[in-house]
Amino acid sequence: MIAHVMERAKASNCGPVYVACCETEVQDAVEAHGGRAVMTKIDMPSGTDRVRAAADIIDPDKTYDIVVNVQGDTPTLDPAAITDVLSVFERVPECEISTAVIETSDPREMEDPNVVKAIIGKNNRALYFTRATAPTGKGPVWHHVGIYAFRRAALDRFCDLEPSYLEYRERLEQLRALENDMNFFVEMIDNAPEGVDTPEDLERARAIIGAKS
Repeated sequence: MIAHVMERAKASNCGPVYVACCETEVQDAVEAHGGRAVMTKIDMPSGTDRVRAAADIIDPDKTYDIVVNVQGDTPTLDPAAITDVLSVFERVPECEISTAVIETSDPREMEDPNVVKAIIGKNNRALYFTRATAPTGKGPVWHHVGIYAFRRAALDRFCDLEPSYLEYRERLEQLRALENDMNFFVEMIDNAPEGVDTPEDLERARAIIGAKS
């Protein structure tokens, strides 16, 4: 699964691709598929902290202004989604963090707490993320796609902040950024990858990959 995600990240042609990990089994699998892995400490508070640690190892002089975090459980990721998320920084110069969403009317997704929903305001500013079906009333429901792009300074700031109340309550670390008034924007994309959180998700992802191969 990680190899699939890695190859799709490479296909975006946005920059060097590394897999941040803490297990030698993952490192071995990545290198067996011709990728580059960066070993980090096992006791990281979050995936974002792991990305920061890896970025500091790969690029200690902070040559790169933007770091993209692509989650390893999205094997059907469209490489274009990465470039779409990066385009937010050109559209919104004050943006510190960007991510992706896709509209959904699927009752299964809308009711599934494993599918995170984004609430979006003016100019596509992120207002909130929740596992509940939201917002209520007529209008789109936005399925959040787990790709994050950070300005390097914003990545450092985010990781230095204390975990927030809503982050703990919803079990969504991106709420830490919103509770601390960081400039967080979203990009609408056309194709959402299947996040693999359950055995049923895995079978759907396998069916999609099998159909394309």
